[in-house]
Amino acid sequence: MTLGASMSHPVEEADWLRPAWPAPQGVGAVMSLRTGGYSVGPYGSFNLGSHVGDDASAVERNRERFARATGARPVFLNQVHGTEVVRLGRDTPSGVEPMRADACYTTEPGIACTVLVADCLPVLFAASGARGVAAAHAGWRGLAGGVLENTVAALCQAAECRPSDLVAWLGACIGPAHFEVGDDVRQAFGGDLAAARFTPGVAPGKWWADLAGLAFDRLHGLGLARVTGGQWCTYRESSRFFSFRRDGVTGRMAAAVWCVRDGG
Repeated sequence: MTLGASMSHPVEEADWLRPAWPAPQGVGAVMSLRTGGYSVGPYGSFNLGSHVGDDASAVERNRERFARATGARPVFLNQVHGTEVVRLGRDTPSGVEPMRADACYTTEPGIACTVLVADCLPVLFAASGARGVAAAHAGWRGLAGGVLENTVAALCQAAECRPSDLVAWLGACIGPAHFEVGDDVRQAFGGDLAAARFTPGVAPGKWWADLAGLAFDRLHGLGLARVTGGQWCTYRESSRFFSFRRDGVTGRMAAAVWCVRDGG
């Protein structure tokens, strides 16, 4: 089915997650779900990933709709399951050569820090007084490697604040009843506190991992007392979420946070 054919019918209403978090006035945030776009087939319908094999014109239309929902300029990254954090500014391009990083931050209004996910955990941050915002893509590799620690440090330095001045929101990711991992993942986190977020799987050497719980613990350990969200499961709720582990070939959702434009 072509993009043109899909557009001959009304596009279904987009579904969004809007964080219920104590963000300061002047900060906006949203996470897209899988409905309300122009993509078809396994990418149906609101795929925002340009790297998954979807029709490029469908992705472009979906991204235009996402930008309208934010009222800002989303900047997408070339995510590699790492720990690199980059600063975004008015001169940061939004083109076909995205920066290689798994987290970003800004202190400038009108720029939406954006990450793509389809089971990994998106984490959004806002500093008190709307002095800055950040977004991190936290799969297990990035989470174990320190992507959240790096993001908090970068945002605090840029916004001239302490971790306790930040609020964080955990978006939708694969839940602990469906995220089976091996001993290598459990050992990558280490420590008695992290061990509490793993429960024995069916087979020897397999564990069910609580990705959102691991992120929650890390953020609290950094001094963030106001952390919300994380209660959804992308694998279980197939009508609302893309899930790479469930479907293999699939689309990507986006989570974004931004400071409202001056006068906006």
